[in-house]
Amino acid sequence: MGRAAPTPRIVITVAVAARQAEPDLAARKTALYAAAVTRHGGAAIVVDAETAPGERARVLGSMDGLLLSGGADIDPARYGHPSRGSVSVEVERDHLEAEAWGVAQARGLPVLGICRGLQAINVFSGGAILQHVEGHAGPAWGTGPAATHPLRLVPGTQLATLLGPDNVLEVNAYHHQGIRAVDLARGLRPAAWADSVAGPLVEGLEATSGRFVVGVQCHPERTESTPAAFERLFAAFVDAARTVDRAAG
Repeated sequence: MGRAAPTPRIVITVAVAARQAEPDLAARKTALYAAAVTRHGGAAIVVDAETAPGERARVLGSMDGLLLSGGADIDPARYGHPSRGSVSVEVERDHLEAEAWGVAQARGLPVLGICRGLQAINVFSGGAILQHVEGHAGPAWGTGPAATHPLRLVPGTQLATLLGPDNVLEVNAYHHQGIRAVDLARGLRPAAWADSVAGPLVEGLEATSGRFVVGVQCHPERTESTPAAFERLFAAFVDAARTVDRAAG
């Protein structure tokens, strides 16, 4: 019999639940990210800004993939802008995720970004963020039906290949910030678009290098308001982490 495929170790960066206005809700959100990883065969390792430095270094050094989850706005100083609509900034989380991103970049690990995570990929790659967009936040999760809108996939991209064959999907919207074409970092390309009052927004992005670095603005871990096709995105991310050369790390 052949050797069993390794269980990839996926680090998930999240907000500190105890610091949130509703800690129990924050913990439920974290559990959804972990479940999305584990149901596709990954080992979910959750870290936040209160993870002890030694433990943080250990898990980042041994991870096979990185999932940057949703949450608070990124400090505009990270992309050289004054604050013009950013709220609930968590500077310590920015530091954590910048460190995690740096490790993933150095080791060539797969990265999946969700909502804030998509924006973090762009910022850490040298891009910027439009700090407020009307009409995309919708009701907070757990307070009512999700706001939704069409997402247009870009044919030929990795994301479109994973989520197709339909080129337009109806996705949830829980964000008030966005990325325009002018904000997108070099080395990234648009993989999906959505309309807004501020013009077209990049709501799916990916690396141009061919390495698995993918971000989506919607929240596919919230399966009650997400097309089933997004399960293939999670599966592909975990599979990419499974093939990481651990000896090289």
